[in-house]
Amino acid sequence: MDAEGYRGYCLQSVAAAYDVVLITGEEPSWEVPYIRDCVVVPDPTDQAALSAAARVLAERHRLAGVFTWTEWYLVPVARLARQLGLPTTVPEVMQACRNKGLARTLFARHGVPSAASVSVRDAHEATEAAERIGYPVVLKPAAHAASIGVIRADTPQQLGVAYEFAAKAAGLGVESRSVLVEEYLDGPEVSVECVTYRSETTAVALTRKTVSEPPYFEEMAHSVDAADPLLATVAPAARAAIRALGITDGVSHVEIRLVDGRPRLIEVNGRLAGDMIGHLVSLATGIDLPRAAADIACDRTPDLTPTHSCAAAIRLIYPDTSGTLDRLAYVGERPPWLERIHVQHYVGDDLVLPADGGDMFTARIGYLITTGPTADVAQTRAEQAVNRLDVRLTPRTAGVPVVEDQAA
Repeated sequence: MDAEGYRGYCLQSVAAAYDVVLITGEEPSWEVPYIRDCVVVPDPTDQAALSAAARVLAERHRLAGVFTWTEWYLVPVARLARQLGLPTTVPEVMQACRNKGLARTLFARHGVPSAASVSVRDAHEATEAAERIGYPVVLKPAAHAASIGVIRADTPQQLGVAYEFAAKAAGLGVESRSVLVEEYLDGPEVSVECVTYRSETTAVALTRKTVSEPPYFEEMAHSVDAADPLLATVAPAARAAIRALGITDGVSHVEIRLVDGRPRLIEVNGRLAGDMIGHLVSLATGIDLPRAAADIACDRTPDLTPTHSCAAAIRLIYPDTSGTLDRLAYVGERPPWLERIHVQHYVGDDLVLPADGGDMFTARIGYLITTGPTADVAQTRAEQAVNRLDVRLTPRTAGVPVVEDQAA
């Protein structure tokens, strides 16, 4: 994953307010200007190694707080904070965030509208669960992220392949290696970016999402509008989900689908959202979510006062087919509303879509971000910018390059 391209804005924001010391899995590079000190741990999910690294840093500095925006480190970092006597949502709650099956149980117990869900151990159990729930169903790893291993099956004939797809990703899980078979929630997908401090939750912004066509759930685009009226409709469900899980402190990314206009919970990510959504929130509202996360980690009241009201959108750039990237260029002058273009694959790289055994990390070319007075304007501008991209690749099944008019 391109850490600088997707989390650089977070570190830059936190470093503007705090002296940052870093525990990381590899030698820092782009992070160097923003950090005071660093300890490299080959595997930050190794609790003993993580704790030892923290002890080294604690001998050199007075630690005021600790947090992470990385999904895989949520539970180890919560345990570390508790060991250090620093503010944190308790590790058991972070485990529930990381285990979608357990989260579904807690949602049901607390009356939070969610989806029917069954944990299965093999394809036979998956078939039985799908028959009870009713097609179409969604299969997903209980403990993964970024839509990896998530797939829809519309018929019994599709279920076997779908189970194998989900099970392959589930085998990489730490908190759980189960596969879930779930009710398909048919409706538009949104997320609510929430900030919780001392058990009080503020719904800061709503993100509207565009996902790929079935059977996969790759995220294609997001937009944030500071004046989006839908926020008031879905915020109560987001807050209820956070209460059900027991989150007391931190920034959360709550994913919801609107079924017949009513919110149904998909999952709660106990961290800053990915795909630059926090940056979209800042562009649209002026609210700094990474700074809020750092403040809460240091037991300081976060400033959630909006400073302006507009909109921002991100378009994630994918090829139409797997293949080798031959050309990528933006044609013409860049307008002022094109806030940034970020590229994470280059000429000569192989792009592999989920249908061919890849995922969002192996297939995504990059992204572009646009701004505007409303989400509709920002999204229209994003489409215009995408149409200015000259993307050429050699498909796996052909020997000549093709020019893609639509990059996603």
